[in-house]
Amino acid sequence: MINTTETTTPTEQSWQERAEQAEAQVKALLQEMEYLKAQMKLLTAKRYGASSEKSKQHSNQLSLFDSAFNEAEASAEAFAPEPELVTVPAHKRKKSKGKKGQILEGLPENIIEYHLSEEEMVCSCCGNQRHVIRQEITKELAVVPPQFSVNVHVQDVCGCRHCEANGDGSEKVIVAAPKPNRAFPGSIASPSVVAHVIEEKYVMGVPLYRQEQQWARRGVQLSRQNMANWVVHAAQNWFEPVYSRMKEVLLAEDIIMADETSLQVLREDGKAPQSKSFMWVYRSGRYGPGMVLYEYQPSRGREHPEEFLRGFKGYLITDGYGAYSGLPKNVTNAGCWAHARRRFDEAIKASGGKKKNPKALEGLTFINDLYDIERELHEHEPASRYQERLLRSKPHLEAFLAWLKTTNQECLTKSHLGKAINYCLNQWKPLNTFLLDGRLEIDNNRTERSIKSFVIARKNFLFCVAPYGAKASAIAFSLIESAKENGLKPFEYLKYLLEELPNATSQDLDKYMPWSEHIPEHCRTPERH
Repeated sequence: MINTTETTTPTEQSWQERAEQAEAQVKALLQEMEYLKAQMKLLTAKRYGASSEKSKQHSNQLSLFDSAFNEAEASAEAFAPEPELVTVPAHKRKKSKGKKGQILEGLPENIIEYHLSEEEMVCSCCGNQRHVIRQEITKELAVVPPQFSVNVHVQDVCGCRHCEANGDGSEKVIVAAPKPNRAFPGSIASPSVVAHVIEEKYVMGVPLYRQEQQWARRGVQLSRQNMANWVVHAAQNWFEPVYSRMKEVLLAEDIIMADETSLQVLREDGKAPQSKSFMWVYRSGRYGPGMVLYEYQPSRGREHPEEFLRGFKGYLITDGYGAYSGLPKNVTNAGCWAHARRRFDEAIKASGGKKKNPKALEGLTFINDLYDIERELHEHEPASRYQERLLRSKPHLEAFLAWLKTTNQECLTKSHLGKAINYCLNQWKPLNTFLLDGRLEIDNNRTERSIKSFVIARKNFLFCVAPYGAKASAIAFSLIESAKENGLKPFEYLKYLLEELPNATSQDLDKYMPWSEHIPEHCRTPERH
Protein backbone atom coordinates (compact mmCIF):
# COMPACT_ATOMS: atom_id res chain seq x y z
CA MET A 1 0.00 0.00 0.00
CA ILE A 2 1.41 3.29 -1.00
CA ASN A 3 0.67 6.35 1.21
CA THR A 4 0.32 9.58 -0.67
CA THR A 5 0.18 13.06 0.89
CA GLU A 6 -2.04 15.62 -0.73
CA THR A 7 -0.30 18.99 -1.17
CA THR A 8 -2.03 22.27 -1.76
CA THR A 9 -0.62 25.27 -3.47
CA PRO A 10 -1.32 28.71 -1.96
CA THR A 11 -3.82 30.61 -4.02
CA GLU A 12 -3.17 34.06 -5.41
CA GLN A 13 -5.56 35.48 -2.82
CA SER A 14 -3.66 33.97 0.13
CA TRP A 15 -0.41 35.35 -1.19
CA GLN A 16 -2.02 38.77 -1.40
CA GLU A 17 -3.23 38.51 2.19
CA ARG A 18 0.24 37.52 3.38
CA ALA A 19 1.77 40.43 1.52
CA GLU A 20 -0.69 42.86 3.10
CA GLN A 21 0.02 41.45 6.57
CA ALA A 22 3.76 41.76 6.02
CA GLU A 23 3.32 45.32 4.77
CA ALA A 24 1.23 46.20 7.84
CA GLN A 25 3.87 44.70 10.13
CA VAL A 26 6.63 46.67 8.42
CA LYS A 27 4.57 49.84 8.70
CA ALA A 28 3.92 49.20 12.39
CA LEU A 29 7.61 48.51 13.01
CA LEU A 30 8.60 51.70 11.18
CA GLN A 31 6.13 53.68 13.29
CA GLU A 32 7.48 52.10 16.46
CA MET A 33 11.02 52.89 15.35
CA GLU A 34 10.10 56.53 14.68
CA TYR A 35 8.41 56.74 18.07
CA LEU A 36 11.47 55.30 19.84
CA LYS A 37 13.73 57.72 17.96
CA ALA A 38 11.50 60.59 19.03
CA GLN A 39 11.51 59.31 22.60
CA MET A 40 15.31 59.20 22.53
CA LYS A 41 15.45 62.81 21.29
CA LEU A 42 13.05 63.88 24.02
CA LEU A 43 15.04 62.15 26.75
CA THR A 44 18.26 63.68 25.40
CA ALA A 45 16.64 67.11 25.42
CA LYS A 46 15.45 66.64 28.99
CA ARG A 47 18.85 65.36 30.06
CA TYR A 48 21.10 67.87 28.36
CA GLY A 49 18.84 70.65 27.08
CA ALA A 50 17.31 73.63 28.82
CA SER A 51 14.64 72.70 31.34
CA SER A 52 12.52 75.76 30.66
CA GLU A 53 9.40 75.39 28.52
CA LYS A 54 9.22 79.03 27.49
CA SER A 55 9.78 79.95 23.88
CA LYS A 56 11.76 82.91 22.55
CA GLN A 57 8.69 84.82 21.51
CA HIS A 58 7.21 84.24 24.97
CA SER A 59 10.35 84.69 27.03
CA ASN A 60 8.44 86.20 29.95
CA GLN A 61 6.72 82.89 30.68
CA LEU A 62 7.64 81.38 34.01
CA SER A 63 9.28 77.98 33.92
CA LEU A 64 7.90 75.47 36.39
CA PHE A 65 10.98 73.35 36.59
CA ASP A 66 13.96 75.67 36.24
CA SER A 67 16.84 74.22 38.20
CA ALA A 68 16.98 75.16 41.84
CA PHE A 69 20.61 74.17 42.06
CA ASN A 70 23.88 75.60 40.81
CA GLU A 71 22.33 78.87 41.97
CA ALA A 72 25.56 80.81 42.18
CA GLU A 73 26.54 79.95 38.63
CA ALA A 74 23.06 80.50 37.27
CA SER A 75 22.53 83.86 38.97
CA ALA A 76 25.97 85.39 38.58
CA GLU A 77 26.57 88.02 35.90
CA ALA A 78 30.10 88.21 34.62
CA PHE A 79 30.31 92.00 34.79
CA ALA A 80 27.47 92.92 37.11
CA PRO A 81 28.72 95.56 39.58
CA GLU A 82 28.27 95.06 43.29
CA PRO A 83 26.20 97.73 45.05
CA GLU A 84 28.58 100.66 45.41
CA LEU A 85 30.13 101.30 48.83
CA VAL A 86 29.67 105.04 49.10
CA THR A 87 31.79 107.03 51.53
CA VAL A 88 29.60 109.75 53.00
CA PRO A 89 31.07 112.78 54.78
CA ALA A 90 29.32 113.48 58.07
CA HIS A 91 27.12 116.57 58.49
CA LYS A 92 26.72 116.92 54.74
CA ARG A 93 23.57 116.89 52.62
CA LYS A 94 21.60 113.65 52.65
CA LYS A 95 22.36 111.29 49.80
CA SER A 96 19.71 109.11 48.23
CA LYS A 97 19.61 105.59 49.63
CA GLY A 98 20.05 103.82 46.34
CA LYS A 99 20.27 100.03 46.15
CA LYS A 100 22.84 99.77 48.95
CA GLY A 101 20.75 101.88 51.29
CA GLN A 102 17.71 99.72 50.64
CA ILE A 103 19.66 96.57 51.49
CA LEU A 104 21.00 97.96 54.76
CA GLU A 105 17.86 99.81 55.83
CA GLY A 106 16.43 98.78 59.19
CA LEU A 107 19.36 96.56 60.22
CA PRO A 108 21.07 97.11 63.59
CA GLU A 109 24.36 98.95 63.34
CA ASN A 110 27.67 98.18 65.02
CA ILE A 111 29.73 101.40 65.21
CA ILE A 112 33.48 100.97 64.65
CA GLU A 113 35.43 104.19 65.17
CA TYR A 114 38.95 105.10 64.08
CA HIS A 115 40.82 107.88 65.92
CA LEU A 116 44.29 109.38 65.74
CA SER A 117 46.58 108.77 68.70
CA GLU A 118 47.50 111.65 71.03
CA GLU A 119 50.87 111.98 69.30
CA GLU A 120 49.23 112.04 65.84
CA MET A 121 46.82 114.76 66.95
CA VAL A 122 49.82 117.14 67.18
CA CYS A 123 50.57 118.85 63.87
CA SER A 124 53.99 117.82 62.57
CA CYS A 125 54.41 121.19 60.82
CA CYS A 126 53.74 123.71 63.60
CA GLY A 127 53.25 121.66 66.75
CA ASN A 128 49.68 122.87 67.37
CA GLN A 129 46.71 120.61 68.17
CA ARG A 130 44.78 119.08 65.29
CA HIS A 131 40.96 119.08 65.31
CA VAL A 132 38.35 116.83 63.64
CA ILE A 133 37.22 118.39 60.35
CA ARG A 134 34.69 115.71 59.41
CA GLN A 135 34.02 112.01 59.76
CA GLU A 136 33.95 109.73 56.75
CA ILE A 137 31.38 106.94 57.12
CA THR A 138 31.49 103.69 55.17
CA LYS A 139 28.83 101.00 55.61
CA GLU A 140 29.17 97.28 54.87
CA LEU A 141 26.94 94.30 55.49
CA ALA A 142 28.09 91.95 58.26
CA VAL A 143 26.81 88.62 59.59
CA VAL A 144 26.98 86.94 63.00
CA PRO A 145 26.84 83.11 62.82
CA PRO A 146 24.26 81.38 65.03
CA GLN A 147 25.17 81.73 68.68
CA PHE A 148 23.76 79.46 71.36
CA SER A 149 23.00 80.28 74.97
CA VAL A 150 21.08 78.74 77.86
CA ASN A 151 17.78 80.10 79.13
CA VAL A 152 17.78 79.72 82.91
CA HIS A 153 14.25 79.92 84.34
CA VAL A 154 14.33 80.99 88.01
CA GLN A 155 10.95 80.77 89.72
CA ASP A 156 10.40 82.23 93.19
CA VAL A 157 8.58 79.97 95.61
CA CYS A 158 7.41 81.99 98.63
CA GLY A 159 6.02 81.11 102.03
CA CYS A 160 4.74 82.86 105.17
CA ARG A 161 6.76 82.20 108.34
CA HIS A 162 3.86 83.19 110.60
CA CYS A 163 1.49 80.75 108.91
CA GLU A 164 4.20 78.13 108.81
CA ALA A 165 4.57 78.44 112.58
CA ASN A 166 0.98 79.00 113.63
CA GLY A 167 -1.21 77.82 110.78
CA ASP A 168 -3.40 74.80 110.96
CA GLY A 169 -2.56 73.77 107.41
CA SER A 170 -5.92 74.87 106.01
CA GLU A 171 -4.45 77.83 104.16
CA LYS A 172 -2.04 77.74 101.26
CA VAL A 173 1.26 78.54 102.84
CA ILE A 174 3.57 78.18 99.83
CA VAL A 175 2.97 80.24 96.66
CA ALA A 176 5.04 80.01 93.48
CA ALA A 177 5.49 82.88 91.07
CA PRO A 178 3.40 82.36 87.90
CA LYS A 179 5.32 80.77 85.04
CA PRO A 180 4.00 80.09 81.52
CA ASN A 181 3.57 76.53 80.35
CA ARG A 182 6.43 75.21 78.27
CA ALA A 183 6.06 73.60 74.86
CA PHE A 184 8.60 70.91 75.78
CA PRO A 185 8.36 70.24 79.53
CA GLY A 186 11.20 68.18 80.93
CA SER A 187 13.31 68.81 77.82
CA ILE A 188 16.25 71.08 77.12
CA ALA A 189 14.50 72.22 73.93
CA SER A 190 13.28 75.80 73.76
CA PRO A 191 10.87 77.23 71.15
CA SER A 192 13.75 78.98 69.38
CA VAL A 193 15.85 75.79 69.12
CA VAL A 194 12.99 73.68 67.74
CA ALA A 195 11.95 76.44 65.33
CA HIS A 196 15.57 76.62 64.13
CA VAL A 197 15.75 72.85 63.58
CA ILE A 198 12.46 72.86 61.63
CA GLU A 199 13.47 75.84 59.49
CA GLU A 200 16.83 74.29 58.67
CA LYS A 201 15.25 71.02 57.56
CA TYR A 202 12.06 72.15 55.81
CA VAL A 203 13.05 75.60 54.52
CA MET A 204 16.79 75.28 53.92
CA GLY A 205 16.78 71.55 53.11
CA VAL A 206 19.39 70.58 55.75
CA PRO A 207 18.77 66.98 56.94
CA LEU A 208 18.97 66.24 60.64
CA TYR A 209 22.26 64.35 60.36
CA ARG A 210 23.91 67.44 58.85
CA GLN A 211 22.39 69.61 61.55
CA GLU A 212 23.84 67.22 64.11
CA GLN A 213 27.27 67.85 62.59
CA GLN A 214 26.73 71.62 62.56
CA TRP A 215 25.75 71.65 66.23
CA ALA A 216 28.78 69.54 67.12
CA ARG A 217 31.14 71.95 65.31
CA ARG A 218 29.73 74.75 67.48
CA GLY A 219 30.29 72.76 70.67
CA VAL A 220 26.75 71.48 71.28
CA GLN A 221 26.25 67.72 71.28
CA LEU A 222 22.70 67.15 70.03
CA SER A 223 21.62 63.88 68.48
CA ARG A 224 19.46 63.67 65.39
CA GLN A 225 17.10 61.40 67.37
CA ASN A 226 16.44 64.21 69.85
CA MET A 227 15.82 66.67 67.04
CA ALA A 228 13.45 64.25 65.29
CA ASN A 229 11.49 63.76 68.52
CA TRP A 230 11.21 67.53 68.94
CA VAL A 231 9.83 67.96 65.43
CA VAL A 232 7.26 65.19 65.90
CA HIS A 233 6.24 66.50 69.35
CA ALA A 234 5.84 70.05 68.02
CA ALA A 235 3.77 68.88 65.06
CA GLN A 236 1.48 66.54 67.01
CA ASN A 237 0.92 68.68 70.11
CA TRP A 238 1.07 72.31 68.95
CA PHE A 239 0.96 72.65 65.16
CA GLU A 240 -1.79 70.13 64.38
CA PRO A 241 -4.62 72.27 65.86
CA VAL A 242 -3.49 75.17 63.66
CA TYR A 243 -3.34 72.81 60.67
CA SER A 244 -6.85 71.48 61.37
CA ARG A 245 -8.27 74.98 61.67
CA MET A 246 -6.62 76.00 58.39
CA LYS A 247 -8.22 72.97 56.74
CA GLU A 248 -11.64 74.07 57.97
CA VAL A 249 -11.07 77.54 56.48
CA LEU A 250 -9.79 76.08 53.20
CA LEU A 251 -12.78 73.78 52.74
CA ALA A 252 -15.10 76.76 53.29
CA GLU A 253 -13.54 78.44 50.22
CA ASP A 254 -15.00 77.80 46.76
CA ILE A 255 -11.67 77.55 44.88
CA ILE A 256 -9.00 74.98 45.80
CA MET A 257 -5.90 73.89 43.89
CA ALA A 258 -4.38 70.41 44.30
CA ASP A 259 -1.43 68.28 43.27
CA GLU A 260 0.63 65.36 44.57
CA THR A 261 4.19 64.06 44.52
CA SER A 262 5.89 60.87 45.59
CA LEU A 263 7.62 60.18 48.90
CA GLN A 264 9.51 57.15 50.19
CA VAL A 265 8.57 55.89 53.67
CA LEU A 266 10.69 53.01 54.89
CA ARG A 267 8.43 51.52 57.57
CA GLU A 268 4.98 51.66 55.98
CA ASP A 269 2.82 48.69 57.05
CA GLY A 270 2.27 46.20 54.26
CA LYS A 271 4.64 47.94 51.83
CA ALA A 272 8.23 47.40 50.79
CA PRO A 273 10.70 50.14 51.79
CA GLN A 274 11.37 50.86 48.10
CA SER A 275 7.69 51.49 47.30
CA LYS A 276 6.20 54.92 46.76
CA SER A 277 3.98 56.81 49.12
CA PHE A 278 2.57 60.26 48.33
CA MET A 279 2.43 63.78 49.65
CA TRP A 280 -0.77 65.51 48.52
CA VAL A 281 -0.97 69.30 48.44
CA TYR A 282 -4.11 71.43 48.66
CA ARG A 283 -3.98 75.21 48.62
CA SER A 284 -6.04 78.35 48.19
CA GLY A 285 -6.20 80.30 44.96
CA ARG A 286 -5.25 83.85 44.20
CA TYR A 287 -8.10 85.33 46.23
CA GLY A 288 -8.70 84.73 49.94
CA PRO A 289 -6.32 83.76 52.77
CA GLY A 290 -3.06 82.14 51.71
CA MET A 291 -3.10 78.47 52.73
CA VAL A 292 -0.96 75.52 51.67
CA LEU A 293 -1.84 72.16 53.25
CA TYR A 294 0.21 69.00 52.79
CA GLU A 295 -1.26 65.59 53.55
CA TYR A 296 0.69 62.33 53.69
CA GLN A 297 -1.01 59.22 52.31
CA PRO A 298 0.37 55.75 51.51
CA SER A 299 -1.09 55.70 47.98
CA ARG A 300 -2.25 57.82 45.05
CA GLY A 301 -5.82 56.57 45.11
CA ARG A 302 -8.95 58.64 44.51
CA GLU A 303 -10.19 57.94 48.03
CA HIS A 304 -7.63 60.37 49.51
CA PRO A 305 -8.79 63.59 47.78
CA GLU A 306 -12.39 62.42 48.27
CA GLU A 307 -11.82 62.18 52.02
CA PHE A 308 -9.77 65.38 52.33
CA LEU A 309 -12.30 67.44 50.31
CA ARG A 310 -15.36 66.05 52.08
CA GLY A 311 -17.84 68.91 52.41
CA PHE A 312 -16.12 71.12 49.83
CA LYS A 313 -18.23 72.81 47.15
CA GLY A 314 -16.64 74.72 44.32
CA TYR A 315 -13.85 74.61 41.73
CA LEU A 316 -10.86 72.28 42.02
CA ILE A 317 -7.88 73.24 39.82
CA THR A 318 -5.66 70.24 39.03
CA ASP A 319 -3.68 68.53 36.30
CA GLY A 320 -5.20 65.73 34.23
CA TYR A 321 -4.69 62.95 36.79
CA GLY A 322 -7.81 60.75 36.82
CA ALA A 323 -8.21 60.69 40.62
CA TYR A 324 -9.51 64.28 40.52
CA SER A 325 -12.07 63.72 37.75
CA GLY A 326 -14.38 61.36 39.64
CA LEU A 327 -15.07 63.55 42.66
CA PRO A 328 -18.64 64.34 43.81
CA LYS A 329 -20.89 66.53 41.64
CA ASN A 330 -20.47 69.53 43.94
CA VAL A 331 -16.81 69.71 42.84
CA THR A 332 -16.16 71.20 39.40
CA ASN A 333 -12.79 70.21 37.98
CA ALA A 334 -10.73 72.92 36.27
CA GLY A 335 -7.83 71.79 34.10
CA CYS A 336 -4.27 73.03 33.73
CA TRP A 337 -3.13 74.63 30.48
CA ALA A 338 0.51 74.44 31.56
CA HIS A 339 0.34 70.65 31.33
CA ALA A 340 -1.23 70.89 27.88
CA ARG A 341 1.49 73.29 26.77
CA ARG A 342 4.17 70.96 28.14
CA ARG A 343 3.03 68.14 25.86
CA PHE A 344 3.36 70.24 22.72
CA ASP A 345 6.76 71.40 23.93
CA GLU A 346 7.80 67.75 24.37
CA ALA A 347 6.54 66.94 20.86
CA ILE A 348 8.81 69.67 19.47
CA LYS A 349 11.81 68.41 21.44
CA ALA A 350 11.12 64.81 20.43
CA SER A 351 11.17 65.73 16.74
CA GLY A 352 14.46 67.60 17.05
CA GLY A 353 13.24 71.21 16.88
CA LYS A 354 10.50 73.56 15.75
CA LYS A 355 11.37 73.37 12.04
CA LYS A 356 10.96 69.60 12.02
CA ASN A 357 7.51 69.63 13.61
CA PRO A 358 5.57 72.70 12.43
CA LYS A 359 2.26 71.21 13.54
CA ALA A 360 3.44 70.89 17.15
CA LEU A 361 4.70 74.48 16.96
CA GLU A 362 1.31 75.56 15.67
CA GLY A 363 -0.42 73.92 18.63
CA LEU A 364 2.06 75.46 21.05
CA THR A 365 1.43 78.89 19.51
CA PHE A 366 -2.32 78.54 20.15
CA ILE A 367 -1.65 77.97 23.86
CA ASN A 368 1.01 80.69 24.08
CA ASP A 369 -1.45 83.18 22.59
CA LEU A 370 -3.94 82.15 25.27
CA TYR A 371 -1.32 82.92 27.91
CA ASP A 372 -0.71 86.30 26.28
CA ILE A 373 -4.36 87.18 26.81
CA GLU A 374 -4.15 86.08 30.45
CA ARG A 375 -1.06 88.18 30.99
CA GLU A 376 -2.88 91.27 29.73
CA LEU A 377 -5.82 90.52 32.04
CA HIS A 378 -3.73 89.78 35.13
CA GLU A 379 -4.46 93.07 36.92
CA HIS A 380 -8.16 93.12 35.98
CA GLU A 381 -10.83 92.57 38.59
CA PRO A 382 -12.51 89.13 38.38
CA ALA A 383 -15.71 90.49 36.83
CA SER A 384 -13.78 92.32 34.11
CA ARG A 385 -11.52 89.31 33.50
CA TYR A 386 -14.59 87.09 33.10
CA GLN A 387 -16.08 89.36 30.42
CA GLU A 388 -12.78 89.74 28.55
CA ARG A 389 -12.24 85.99 28.53
CA LEU A 390 -15.63 85.45 26.93
CA LEU A 391 -14.85 88.14 24.37
CA ARG A 392 -11.27 87.13 23.53
CA SER A 393 -10.33 83.71 24.94
CA LYS A 394 -13.50 81.79 24.05
CA PRO A 395 -13.31 82.42 20.25
CA HIS A 396 -9.60 81.58 20.38
CA LEU A 397 -10.38 78.26 22.10
CA GLU A 398 -13.06 77.45 19.52
CA ALA A 399 -10.48 77.92 16.76
CA PHE A 400 -8.00 75.78 18.67
CA LEU A 401 -10.59 73.00 19.07
CA ALA A 402 -11.24 72.96 15.33
CA TRP A 403 -7.49 72.74 14.72
CA LEU A 404 -7.17 69.87 17.21
CA LYS A 405 -9.90 67.82 15.54
CA THR A 406 -8.48 68.37 12.05
CA THR A 407 -4.86 67.69 12.99
CA ASN A 408 -5.81 64.63 15.04
CA GLN A 409 -6.86 62.89 11.81
CA GLU A 410 -3.51 63.65 10.20
CA CYS A 411 -1.06 62.35 12.82
CA LEU A 412 -0.31 59.09 14.56
CA THR A 413 -2.12 58.52 17.85
CA LYS A 414 1.00 57.17 19.57
CA SER A 415 3.26 60.02 18.42
CA HIS A 416 4.12 62.81 20.85
CA LEU A 417 2.03 65.22 18.83
CA GLY A 418 -0.86 62.74 18.83
CA LYS A 419 -0.60 62.40 22.60
CA ALA A 420 -0.57 66.18 23.04
CA ILE A 421 -3.67 66.55 20.88
CA ASN A 422 -5.52 63.72 22.63
CA TYR A 423 -4.68 65.19 26.04
CA CYS A 424 -6.33 68.46 25.03
CA LEU A 425 -9.36 66.72 23.51
CA ASN A 426 -9.86 64.43 26.52
CA GLN A 427 -9.40 67.33 28.96
CA TRP A 428 -11.31 69.88 26.90
CA LYS A 429 -14.15 70.44 29.38
CA PRO A 430 -11.86 70.95 32.44
CA LEU A 431 -9.49 73.08 30.32
CA ASN A 432 -12.39 75.41 29.49
CA THR A 433 -13.69 75.70 33.06
CA PHE A 434 -11.68 78.88 33.67
CA LEU A 435 -14.16 80.68 31.41
CA LEU A 436 -16.87 80.22 34.08
CA ASP A 437 -15.32 82.44 36.78
CA GLY A 438 -12.92 85.38 36.57
CA ARG A 439 -11.21 84.29 39.79
CA LEU A 440 -10.04 80.99 38.29
CA GLU A 441 -6.48 80.59 37.01
CA ILE A 442 -5.79 78.83 33.73
CA ASP A 443 -3.17 76.53 35.18
CA ASN A 444 -2.04 74.84 38.37
CA ASN A 445 1.31 76.63 38.51
CA ARG A 446 0.59 78.13 41.92
CA THR A 447 0.39 74.63 43.41
CA GLU A 448 3.44 73.50 41.41
CA ARG A 449 5.45 76.29 43.03
CA SER A 450 4.20 75.29 46.49
CA ILE A 451 5.08 71.63 46.00
CA LYS A 452 8.53 72.52 44.66
CA SER A 453 9.71 73.42 48.19
CA PHE A 454 8.96 69.87 49.28
CA VAL A 455 10.61 68.37 46.18
CA ILE A 456 13.82 70.32 46.83
CA ALA A 457 13.85 69.30 50.51
CA ARG A 458 13.19 65.67 49.54
CA LYS A 459 16.35 65.67 47.41
CA ASN A 460 18.23 66.25 50.65
CA PHE A 461 16.50 64.12 53.29
CA LEU A 462 15.54 61.45 50.66
CA PHE A 463 12.93 59.60 52.74
CA CYS A 464 10.93 59.42 55.96
CA VAL A 465 11.52 56.54 58.34
CA ALA A 466 7.95 56.02 59.54
CA PRO A 467 4.42 57.28 58.72
CA TYR A 468 4.23 59.41 61.89
CA GLY A 469 7.38 61.23 60.74
CA ALA A 470 5.86 61.77 57.28
CA LYS A 471 2.67 63.17 58.88
CA ALA A 472 4.74 65.49 61.09
CA SER A 473 6.64 66.65 58.01
CA ALA A 474 3.35 67.35 56.21
CA ILE A 475 2.16 69.54 59.09
CA ALA A 476 5.50 71.37 59.33
CA PHE A 477 5.56 72.03 55.57
CA SER A 478 1.96 73.28 55.76
CA LEU A 479 2.70 75.90 58.39
CA ILE A 480 5.94 76.99 56.71
CA GLU A 481 4.49 77.38 53.21
CA SER A 482 1.38 79.10 54.57
CA ALA A 483 3.63 81.47 56.51
CA LYS A 484 5.48 82.32 53.30
CA GLU A 485 2.16 82.92 51.52
CA ASN A 486 1.28 85.53 54.13
CA GLY A 487 4.62 87.30 54.24
CA LEU A 488 5.82 85.78 57.52
CA LYS A 489 9.29 84.66 58.53
CA PRO A 490 9.02 80.89 59.06
CA PHE A 491 11.44 80.81 62.01
CA GLU A 492 9.80 83.71 63.86
CA TYR A 493 6.29 82.40 63.19
CA LEU A 494 7.05 78.86 64.41
CA LYS A 495 8.86 80.22 67.46
CA TYR A 496 5.88 82.45 68.21
CA LEU A 497 3.48 79.49 67.99
CA LEU A 498 5.62 77.34 70.29
CA GLU A 499 5.75 80.18 72.83
CA GLU A 500 2.06 81.07 72.74
CA LEU A 501 0.08 77.90 72.03
CA PRO A 502 0.93 76.06 75.31
CA ASN A 503 -0.92 78.87 77.11
CA ALA A 504 -3.76 79.38 74.60
CA THR A 505 -7.23 77.85 74.35
CA SER A 506 -8.97 76.32 71.35
CA GLN A 507 -11.11 79.47 71.10
CA ASP A 508 -7.95 81.50 70.43
CA LEU A 509 -6.82 79.51 67.37
CA ASP A 510 -7.92 82.12 64.82
CA LYS A 511 -5.45 84.58 66.37
CA TYR A 512 -2.59 82.28 65.36
CA MET A 513 -3.56 81.74 61.72
CA PRO A 514 -0.75 82.97 59.43
CA TRP A 515 -3.05 85.63 57.92
CA SER A 516 -4.22 86.91 61.33
CA GLU A 517 -3.74 90.58 62.17
CA HIS A 518 -2.71 89.46 65.67
CA ILE A 519 0.60 88.01 64.45
CA PRO A 520 3.29 90.35 65.87
CA GLU A 521 5.30 92.59 63.58
CA HIS A 522 8.62 90.87 64.26
CA CYS A 523 7.23 87.76 62.52
CA ARG A 524 6.59 89.64 59.28
CA THR A 525 9.01 89.84 56.37
CA PRO A 526 10.02 93.44 55.59
CA GLU A 527 8.43 94.76 52.41
CA ARG A 528 10.69 94.93 49.39
CA HIS A 529 11.25 98.37 47.90
